[in-house]
Amino acid sequence: MIVKVCGMREPENIREVENAGADWIGFICYQHSLRFVPDIPAYLPHRCKRIGVFVNEDTERIIARAQELQLDYLQLHGNESPDTCRTLHRQGFRIIKALAPKAVSDFSLTTAYAPYCDYLLFDTPCTGFGGSGEKFDWTLLKHYKGETPFLLSGGIRPESLEALRRFHHPQWAGIDLNSGFETAPGIKDAEKLKTFIERINNVSMNNVLMRE
Repeated sequence: MIVKVCGMREPENIREVENAGADWIGFICYQHSLRFVPDIPAYLPHRCKRIGVFVNEDTERIIARAQELQLDYLQLHGNESPDTCRTLHRQGFRIIKALAPKAVSDFSLTTAYAPYCDYLLFDTPCTGFGGSGEKFDWTLLKHYKGETPFLLSGGIRPESLEALRRFHHPQWAGIDLNSGFETAPGIKDAEKLKTFIERINNVSMNNVLMRE
């Protein structure tokens, strides 16, 4: 189970979250976000993968920031087309495309993105960009029949553990955590994250044992 903690900004907090057991750490490169990272943080994770989150950004700017932050993945969280994903993929970048399904028919969109994306990220539909912090109806995802693995996002918080325990999908690869673990925008409660990560890893291990 991949645990991605997004919206990181402050150097010491980044270090704390890395030590808490996160696998991926996300940096929001969208200037209208309260968690926007304008410069290179004084501390960048060494063990965790670095994910840059972009919203309808120019590809040249994406590439420049990817080099600046030494990103492992690009998460495209806006209205980026499959062609944009293809352009970045062909330049050697690993891609996560965020989608916010409202209806079963929306999963047909994943087909065009699949050849160029390493992961999809399913988030709650909202009027803006970058997530709403609200949970959506995860049962909708049973209609996703694609082969591209996905991360589950949308309002996940400590009390979501039981719902995650009940959720199953063959392509479910991880979870995306953000505002549900914050004390302020961009500041995560590392102790709360550590406890949650330990518990979700136990859930993942139990699910594996049940399948064997």
